[in-house]
Amino acid sequence: MADKSKILLIGGTGYIGKFIVEASIKEGHPTFVLVRESTLSSPAKSIVINNFKNLGVNFLIGDLLDHESLAKAIKQVDVVISSIAHDQVDNQVNIIAAIKEAGNIKRFIPSEFTNDVDRAHIVEPATGLAASKAKIRRAIEAEGIPYTCVASNSFAGFFLPALNQRSSGGPGSFLHSHVQASSIRSTAVTTTSNQPGATASHGDRLVILGDGNVKVVFNKEEDIATYTIKAVDDPRTVNKILYIKPPANIISSNDLVSLWEKKIGKTIERVYVPEEQILKNIQETSDFRRKLTLAICHSCFVNGDQTNFEIEPSFGVEASELYPDVKYTTVEEYLNQLVYRH
Repeated sequence: MADKSKILLIGGTGYIGKFIVEASIKEGHPTFVLVRESTLSSPAKSIVINNFKNLGVNFLIGDLLDHESLAKAIKQVDVVISSIAHDQVDNQVNIIAAIKEAGNIKRFIPSEFTNDVDRAHIVEPATGLAASKAKIRRAIEAEGIPYTCVASNSFAGFFLPALNQRSSGGPGSFLHSHVQASSIRSTAVTTTSNQPGATASHGDRLVILGDGNVKVVFNKEEDIATYTIKAVDDPRTVNKILYIKPPANIISSNDLVSLWEKKIGKTIERVYVPEEQILKNIQETSDFRRKLTLAICHSCFVNGDQTNFEIEPSFGVEASELYPDVKYTTVEEYLNQLVYRH
């Protein structure tokens, strides 16, 4: 059996990056994470760093903005995965330059992990972010670097926990406090503190963007990470978009709420927000993060940008079809876990 590729994560201590690092270790890859010296000693990152140490992760000191350290790190591995934050996307040109200098990289996975930016119809301010990600795609193609782009669709942890009125804390509550989103309770508009998850209950009401009939894809973060790692050595994914669209995770907001009602044994009032109001909210709010989140949700829940096109072999492959051995968490299974906390 061939040796597993050595994988470097850039942005490995971030939200989705943590899951990818763990999946890489689980799949038996020698795993490296690029970190700054300050990150290793940061109290805010101590839990993540200690977990990585216990897993056997190798830390390489470097910086996305420092070409020498970046190239030095890249020369030690076979695969580079970027999971850097939105505001750093443009800086991936530095990774591309370092990969070209190193000359040894078999696959580069840029930081996308959202809708397919080439097939999404996004309003401002998310238009700029999508354009930046598309620009990075074009730069990778122009340099002839073998790549795989991951269209992960929606993070389950950012949406589904908000169905549970008693759920607090965690990424679901972050979104909960930032947007009146599909299947997000009306508490999304009322917070009692600046901390995520500190919300005031308004009873059994759910705010749904659009008419609730558009199908969306919700994937558990661990599964997104597993599929991503599965793809790094797979010749079927080279220079392709890996779409993570397992059949059991494609569901409309209305069907999602109905499924939740069935599980908790009660009816929930549905409050629909028409597209015109969503666009007005984007224009009127002064909070940029709220604007960005609403714009992305508009793409998913109103435009249907995760499900309104067919995947063609010329540009993409679907993860659950390529890797039927992966036991992914279905939306229903995820809701079953939430019921225990309801």
